[in-house]
Amino acid sequence: MTSAQQSKSHLYDSSIWGEEDVSSGKAAKDENFPVGSLLISRQLRPHVQAYYDFARVIDDIADSETLSAEEKINRLNGMEAVLCKDVPAPDRSDVWTARHLYNSFLETGVPFDTATDLIIAFRQDAVKTRYQTLEELTHYCRYSANPVGRFLLSLHKEGPDTVPASDALCTSLQILNHLQDCKTDLIKLDRCYIPLDLMQEHHVVVEDLLADKASFALRKIFNILLDYVDALNKEAEDLPRLTHDRRLRLESAVIVYLAKFLAQRLRNEDPVAGRVKLSKKDVILSVSKSFRYFM
Repeated sequence: MTSAQQSKSHLYDSSIWGEEDVSSGKAAKDENFPVGSLLISRQLRPHVQAYYDFARVIDDIADSETLSAEEKINRLNGMEAVLCKDVPAPDRSDVWTARHLYNSFLETGVPFDTATDLIIAFRQDAVKTRYQTLEELTHYCRYSANPVGRFLLSLHKEGPDTVPASDALCTSLQILNHLQDCKTDLIKLDRCYIPLDLMQEHHVVVEDLLADKASFALRKIFNILLDYVDALNKEAEDLPRLTHDRRLRLESAVIVYLAKFLAQRLRNEDPVAGRVKLSKKDVILSVSKSFRYFM
């Protein structure tokens, strides 16, 4: 048996899945931004839900506080093998999300790499806890966030001209989430997505994220990252204009506005002192401002 065959045969072993349920209990309604919302057509919503369910499972595996790095990678490899139909799916609901997504991809023609790229990022999360530069962090977002936008674009049969703006928006959303969770990620998972070179330049150490509030120097770093996010959001403004599907156009416009509102909140509030969140007013304003794109 070749090493490749041995590796694949290992995935048939039910022990790699473990008995421990690592589900976070999160649902689409718990996310910052709309997932499979009523803005998406009824016909496509089941496919968005299948993608979200799979992404939720693999994200929960990567973010587990109890699984070892090896256990995380084994489970993620197993999910990828089931998704690509290299091995049969064990009879458990979390693993079956991969088979449901497989069926969805066959029906819609959406590329499998919109899901397997996520697994690349989450395998990285299992072993990598620090990022040296903003460029390195942006490369991580290429796999951890951008595939979500590309999935939606492909599902709606949008053209390649929409991809750069979508990538910019997804990278923006990911960095905003890293800023929101900067303290929690460090406490629970020993992860820090704030670029270390910025910290060194401003004489900040990772442990400063554990303080009761952000120092002046740490606040400067947050603002530098938010300047980058603002530039990404500016690029993302093209997405609604380029999107042909009216419903997706409206949804993308809403998300662009939400990203801008969250970036502003993170400028005005302190994510070290407490998690900064969007308000109901932010959501209402984002929807109302976006209706001009529905025409």
